[in-house]
Amino acid sequence: MTGTKIKIGVSNCDRMRPLVDGTVTIKDVAADFHLMPVQDLFNKQLTEHTFDCCEFPLATYLRALDTPERPYVAVPIFPSRHFRLSCVFVNRNAGIKHPADLAGRKVGIPVFDMAAAVWLRGIFEEYYSLDRTAPIYVTGGLEHARVGDEHPQFYPDKFKVERATPSLSSMLDAGDIDCLYTARAPSSFKPGGNVVRLFADPQTEEMKYFERSGIFPPMHILCVKRSVYERMPEVGQRLFAAFLEAQSVARQRIYDSAALSVMLPWLLEHLLRTEELLGPDYWAAGFARNRTTLAKVIQYMRDDALIGTAFEPEDLFADKTLLQT
Repeated sequence: MTGTKIKIGVSNCDRMRPLVDGTVTIKDVAADFHLMPVQDLFNKQLTEHTFDCCEFPLATYLRALDTPERPYVAVPIFPSRHFRLSCVFVNRNAGIKHPADLAGRKVGIPVFDMAAAVWLRGIFEEYYSLDRTAPIYVTGGLEHARVGDEHPQFYPDKFKVERATPSLSSMLDAGDIDCLYTARAPSSFKPGGNVVRLFADPQTEEMKYFERSGIFPPMHILCVKRSVYERMPEVGQRLFAAFLEAQSVARQRIYDSAALSVMLPWLLEHLLRTEELLGPDYWAAGFARNRTTLAKVIQYMRDDALIGTAFEPEDLFADKTLLQT
């Protein structure tokens, strides 16, 4: 492989594997890929800034953009999307039936500015009549006590925030917190246990949200160090083209049912049904098709007081040619 060497950190998912296994290459770039679990990847990048290009938490990118340094430049590729209404868990004995019931209750959040929490706070206020400041937020490690501020946080004064020492999963199971907003199911979520989903049928609820909003929320965005971008400004377009191609290859691998790529017996049917419900371009890349979605997450970040600048979606991207994608 020839070209400028770039160290790239990504999560181990089907959208990334065609790049990592060499099926897709980046023009004139010698890519040194590193696969890591998502939170480990974010912790490393946000404290050590190891990678020249990295899958990046969307809300944290907006926070970084709201600083004088603006250390990263985004490319309109969204490696992770998730509706997240399926990721709200409650203690079955807490008497919580609707999001509005969370007013005055304790809600665990592993990372306050994670995109999952930003989207949930915004969606619950906009569509479910829960003021974002009404709960008492409890932050801490999901499964283990947090050893430090690995993912540096800011807690706006408008919110009531408590720090927890035990794991949030164990606290929810014991009833020490009433609810949990999370990016992954806690270990205490198991058949017959105290921890259940707020929405018993989350897919139906998420489709209702999609029909009202037209949004399939992005969680992550692809970012490049600004110093790398300034040295080779063409890198944004090259990364965009390659990651878009990898996404297409990932879709084709799901479509090929000769040997199932993951352990789901009706994988092709899941793909076709998803495209029927959400549209064939449901995992949209590029700026134009995501402008409305980006405007919404900017609004939610402003409403949270996590950023102070009234960004336009165009402000997220330094390579103006990518605004035409």
